[in-house]
Amino acid sequence: MKSFDQLFAELSQIAIDRPEGSNSAALLDSGIHAIGKKVVEEAAEVWMAAEYQSDKDLALEASQLIYHLQLLLIAKGIKLEEIEKVL
Repeated sequence: MKSFDQLFAELSQIAIDRPEGSNSAALLDSGIHAIGKKVVEEAAEVWMAAEYQSDKDLALEASQLIYHLQLLLIAKGIKLEEIEKVL
């Protein structure tokens, strides 16, 4: 289990290191468009889980949305501090 900030730090390091075999690195290499499509897909799955599935399913889908959203932010070079300023 990791925190939101820990995940962001881990993904930021993967963006720098680009370890071979890393799904996160492959997604980053696929670009903004591909990552953005995953964000949209995961957001829809969060909504559907909230409407029709269990709380456990919703938590899983929410974690996947957060993961892909963080990848998108990292791909765009946006730091968490920039998000925090506008919350």
